[in-house]
Amino acid sequence: MSPSPIQPSLPIETDRLTLRQYVESDYDDLLKLQANVDVARFLLHDARTPEQVRDESLPKRVADLPPMDVANQAFTLAVLLRETGQHLGEVTLFAQNTEQRTGEIGYVFHPEAGGHGYATEAATELLRLGFEQFGMHRIIARLDFRNTASAQLLQRLGMRQEAHFVRNEFLKGEWTDELVFAMLADEWVKRS
Repeated sequence: MSPSPIQPSLPIETDRLTLRQYVESDYDDLLKLQANVDVARFLLHDARTPEQVRDESLPKRVADLPPMDVANQAFTLAVLLRETGQHLGEVTLFAQNTEQRTGEIGYVFHPEAGGHGYATEAATELLRLGFEQFGMHRIIARLDFRNTASAQLLQRLGMRQEAHFVRNEFLKGEWTDELVFAMLADEWVKRS
C-alpha cells in the first residue's frame, strides 16, 4: 500500500486569521483583489477581468488541493479575518522540487489590509506548513525589487536576501529587477 499524498490540514486558524481553501462564493472577493491595478502592479500578470477570474482564477483555487509530494505543485488559500470573515488576500505555497525539498511562498493582499501584520501572520503559517508538515529543506520568495513593502515583510519573517537579479525579466513593457529571499529549515527552527 502506497503512502497517502501529503495534504495541508485545513482550515488553519491563527490568533486573528483563518486560512482556508477558496469556495465558489469567494468570487466577488477574488475579483476585487485580482482586478485591482495597484495589486497587480508587481505581479506577473495584469489586472484580471471578471471573466478571467470566473473562468480561470477561481476554478484553480476551488479545485482539489494537489498533493505536495509531487514537483511543481501549488495551492492558494484565502486569508480571512476570523472576527468578521472579511477577505484580506491570499497566500500560495509551491512545491518546486520534491527531490531537493525546495518550495516557494507567495502572497497578495488587498491594499486596505496593509499595515496590520496580516500578511506576516499568514506567510508565517506557510513557512510552518512547508518546513514542519511538508519537510521542506529550503523555501524562497521572489519579488519585484520595487516592491519594498514585500521585501520588508520577508525580512520580518526572518528570510534573508540572497540575490538581486538586474533587469532579468521583461514584464509589462519594461525590464525589471528581481529579488530572491530564502530560509532553510534549520533557520526556521532557530526562528521558532
